[in-house]
Amino acid sequence: MEAVAFYIFAAIAVVASLLVVGQRNPMYSVMLLIASFGALAGLYVLLDAPFTAVTQIIIYAGAIMVLFLFVVMLLNVEREDSATSVATMVGPTGMKLGAGLSVLLAIEVVWALSRLGESHFGHDAETVNISSVARIGQALFTQHAFAFEATSILILVAMVGAVVLARRER
Repeated sequence: MEAVAFYIFAAIAVVASLLVVGQRNPMYSVMLLIASFGALAGLYVLLDAPFTAVTQIIIYAGAIMVLFLFVVMLLNVEREDSATSVATMVGPTGMKLGAGLSVLLAIEVVWALSRLGESHFGHDAETVNISSVARIGQALFTQHAFAFEATSILILVAMVGAVVLARRER
């Protein structure tokens, strides 16, 4: 049953993510991204990481996507412009640079996966203690309180900036 749930959540995440990129209407892209985040939260639940799943829903699908939706609605963009392609925007040098960076990323992923052993996936006592919700909350609001508040101020500044940029002159 767990394997079936994994394949369902994985299929939803992959299809929704592909449709986000393929949509011409930005409102549909935002809604499909929320569906992708929901499927990703389901995968976290299957991995026995409920705190990460709830954080995924609350922070990404709740806060960040509402901010994206707010900006899309504020800018009132109906459709994506298709006047220029990526190749004409970045030119041949940019395309070669992008291809080179993609190959470099693939090499790094293969190298990192080759160094990863089976011992990293066990459920030992240290792993269980790290994923404790109480310990994460205590660390977040004691040791990392400044970073937590700085992030909230950053999101507020981004929202005010979106309002200022989208304001129409009369």
